Amino acid sequence: MKMLFQMEIQGDFSEEAKNGFSEEFLGEDLDRKYFDAVFDAYINHNNEIDDMIESYSRGWKLERLAKVDLSVLRVCIAEMLYLDDDTVPVPAAINEAVRIAKIYGGKDSQKFVNGILGRISKDRADADK
Repeated sequence: MKMLFQMEIQGDFSEEAKNGFSEEFLGEDLDRKYFDAVFDAYINHNNEIDDMIESYSRGWKLERLAKVDLSVLRVCIAEMLYLDDDTVPVPAAINEAVRIAKIYGGKDSQKFVNGILGRISKDRADADK
């Protein structure tokens, strides 16, 4: 989330920016496979993910969303929709996103993030029936 936040602020979603962030901030404890998978999922599907966020935000343009909330949503949607099914269970991804939004976001971030992710999850589950 922090990496996508930084990339959004700097307007740089390059592989070089990802590698620089991981070297500077994440150190040896990094699960590189997971980190790369989430980054690649967002980069490869960023238009779909951002369109989904905008459509579920009920009239809010991406530019108006808090950058923390936007970054949290991007990571979670990438996990939910574009990683292998067994990587991160959807309820775990949503719970973690809400927890992060509560820590780093604004007063209503956790409600906003939970509402959007909950609707996306429900709609995807209904579509799979």
